[in-house]
Amino acid sequence: MTLTLPDSGAQPGPDGRITAASASRNAGPILDLLRATLPAEGRMLEIASGTGQHARAFADALPGWTWQPTDVTAERFASITAWATGQDRVLSPRLLDAGQPGWAGGWGQWDAVLLVNLLHLIPEPACTAALNGIAAVLAPQGRALVYGPFLRDGLATSPGDAALDASLRAQDPAIGYKDQAWITARLEAQGCGVDWHQMPANNLAAVIFKI
Repeated sequence: MTLTLPDSGAQPGPDGRITAASASRNAGPILDLLRATLPAEGRMLEIASGTGQHARAFADALPGWTWQPTDVTAERFASITAWATGQDRVLSPRLLDAGQPGWAGGWGQWDAVLLVNLLHLIPEPACTAALNGIAAVLAPQGRALVYGPFLRDGLATSPGDAALDASLRAQDPAIGYKDQAWITARLEAQGCGVDWHQMPANNLAAVIFKI
């Protein structure tokens, strides 16, 4: 099923780049948190890279980091590659379906993992698989950052969030916003701690670390 989302109408430009308004808006706040969380250098696995905007922007801003973009299909690879042109620390995109149980096998260990705006778009079992995989590939001293909209105590925190959650569930009853406490419980079950950070537009970011 193809979901109708706020950025669904974004089209490639002449060079193949797709620009998603949401990625443009949230890049600054996410980068600020990455700078506050990450060491000076390392290897980053980005799950669900989408347009590739974040991979390019964050690699440019974090010169000690090598970036591995991924996506669930090759459909976005042209945009990711176009955005990465001229930045040799953004590697060629690779296929990764983080909603599949056991996906972490063969991916090794990473100093950091980034996942932006995916968990509300996939069912709970796929979300659990994504979180379990993040815990598995995260190096002992590594950090993961998971960003997006979440419920708090089972409730949306704004009319806009309530409307988007309802729209998603109307398109597919298996998807929709996940609760902050539900996310925390699944990560703790995998031996991880979580620090939650309030982000603009009622979003949250979970900074995940091995306990």
